[in-house]
Amino acid sequence: MGTQTVHKLLIVDTAALSQEWEWGDLTFRAVETVFPALTCTVQASFRTASAPASHGMVSNGVYLRQLARPMFWEQPANLVAGKRIWHDLRACGGKVAMLFWQQSMGEEADIVLTPAPIHKHHGGMIMDCSDRPAGLYDRLCRQIGKPFNLRHYWGPMARPAVGNWIIDATLAVLREESLAPDLCLTYLPTLDYDLQRHDPTGPRARAALNVLERQLARLLNAAREMGYEVLVFGDYAIRPVTGAVFPNRALAEAGLFKTRSVRDMLYPDLPGSRAFAMVDHQIAHVYVADRGDIEPTRDALSRLPGVEELMDRPRRRDFGIDHANSGELVAVAAADRWFAYPWWHEKRQAPDYAGHVDIHNKPGYDPCELRWGWPPGSVSRDTSRIRGSHGRAGSANTVTWAASIDLGGVRSLLELSAATREWLNEG
Repeated sequence: MGTQTVHKLLIVDTAALSQEWEWGDLTFRAVETVFPALTCTVQASFRTASAPASHGMVSNGVYLRQLARPMFWEQPANLVAGKRIWHDLRACGGKVAMLFWQQSMGEEADIVLTPAPIHKHHGGMIMDCSDRPAGLYDRLCRQIGKPFNLRHYWGPMARPAVGNWIIDATLAVLREESLAPDLCLTYLPTLDYDLQRHDPTGPRARAALNVLERQLARLLNAAREMGYEVLVFGDYAIRPVTGAVFPNRALAEAGLFKTRSVRDMLYPDLPGSRAFAMVDHQIAHVYVADRGDIEPTRDALSRLPGVEELMDRPRRRDFGIDHANSGELVAVAAADRWFAYPWWHEKRQAPDYAGHVDIHNKPGYDPCELRWGWPPGSVSRDTSRIRGSHGRAGSANTVTWAASIDLGGVRSLLELSAATREWLNEG
């Protein structure tokens, strides 16, 4: 690669994009996504052109064994190991922007914008975004005319239209001469909400797709007018589900998962537990403290209806997820089921965070946060209200992509990422 950048590229990660269709001169074609098909895992894989076994982001959460603590949606870029596909571009003076991607704080990029709210000690939060260069977020708020609303990004008020603010911010970055990156990666969550709340094959899904089509048209048309080539890809496919599976209940009944009672609420005692399932959509990393407990753990979970497979190390190696961050077992749900984190049976036993949007304290992903519950102001705890999920491998989770550049006949997202890296290096 020479010393002068000649390529300009906008990459759009579009949540849950799996439809094969044509839009203008772009043809969206199917490819195999990464396993597990989860936001953080796929984004880490794309930015490094490597599997989770290499970069270590094996789900949306990380389990810290020394602390016996699961941590979801943490944002430091150093959680993702490996050389970035834009490394050589930046080494030759190219400029890179990363907007609304996970694990972007401290990333090897020139421009970064990502939600970073301040959670107040006595409840509530101050909505804010972390930015680079400093002051970028405030400047964008003034240009757009309003701040980014995090409650529209996640929770019962989340809505497809949230992508409009992200598009406004992306186009403002592309247009500003002092910023104008050579490579810009942005994210559109438009399909993520109603496809989980409702039947992902039904009318609400179709309406969300119509919103996405309008958003992409505005974003891509404007970007191409500014001289950017474009690449759009889906990270996972949301498929219909009929109910939840509760692995931690099964582990508790087998005496492997321990709790402690605090004011009649059952909180997890993970340091005292022999096994724990960190659930994430349709997969669960099952951490077993002592190797002698692996078989009792396998026995407890294999009897649980809705568990399709329990991956041991050789099987994890086959699927590119054999990393130290993975559980001793990786559970995969049946195609029409998903994993829920609760270990209690009675509502009064639920921890206080169960009825709230609390993505950092809950020891697993909770899609019930997308619906209101009772009493007013709380989120739902009814797992039967979730109608779509994702995470599995194979044909159930193929996604689609399209580009204005020739990236060859790629068959997987990893191949697409590698081809993108080569294209960036051709200048």
